[in-house]
Amino acid sequence: MGTTLQQHARSIRRGVISAVAAASSGHPGGSLSAVEIVTTLFFQEMNIRPEQPDWPDRDRFVLCKGHAAPLLYAALARRGFFPWEELTTLRQLGARLQGHPDMRKVPGVDMSTGSLGQGLSTALGMALALRLQGKDSYVYALLGDGELQEGQVWEAAMAAGHYGVNHLIGIIDNNGLQIDGSISEVLNPLPLVEKWEAFGWRVVEVDGHSISALTGALRIARTEKAKPTMIIAHTIKGKGVSFMENRAEWHGSAPNAEQTEAALHELQDPENEGGEAHV
Repeated sequence: MGTTLQQHARSIRRGVISAVAAASSGHPGGSLSAVEIVTTLFFQEMNIRPEQPDWPDRDRFVLCKGHAAPLLYAALARRGFFPWEELTTLRQLGARLQGHPDMRKVPGVDMSTGSLGQGLSTALGMALALRLQGKDSYVYALLGDGELQEGQVWEAAMAAGHYGVNHLIGIIDNNGLQIDGSISEVLNPLPLVEKWEAFGWRVVEVDGHSISALTGALRIARTEKAKPTMIIAHTIKGKGVSFMENRAEWHGSAPNAEQTEAALHELQDPENEGGEAHV
């Protein structure tokens, strides 16, 4: 029996916790909230080759909220781009898995990100370049909802809508929280649907923890021929670890040894007690 997407998601959550705990530093909250999004992309929807990370015809993924690197690293390791054991080198001196992803060092990373607001612009550039090359590849960009407070996001949104870049698919991890608290209280970017539609995008709203809903939304997005699509995925910050859920303080805090043990216990998969083997 093959591994299910839910099992991949659970394993990725364990990888996030293990990596951040080993580093005693990192961003678990917004990594955990987007696990189903990234799982659906990397294990079902994206056309990629772990054995050939630079394959020219691959789909691209841009982690606009680069501080969620533990999520991307865990997904890449689970998918077979590099050994799972390497996750515990997160943020270590000399390691390639640093606090923000580096495309020059980490196989499977299509864009170095970290400065919020810049990722959608680079994803747009990739999509335009692929169109000029006559390729049918898609570019997926994962944004944080707090990141929408950055003006460059809206410059990219305007350009993508203007040029009708239909092979650009954005996904907003809409968990409602950022490091300083509620996004609506820090600098309210709402309403999201109306704003993205006003910039010329097709908009789909989904439960960001439902793999079937995400699958449907992505397939709708790929039927669009005239404009980019933004998927607004409603999520829970810290999803999967009860004491982290909907808690802004877990945006950028690492669990201690006791908390790590409790989190990993919650995330145990009774059907895969033997470890996190690649599939």
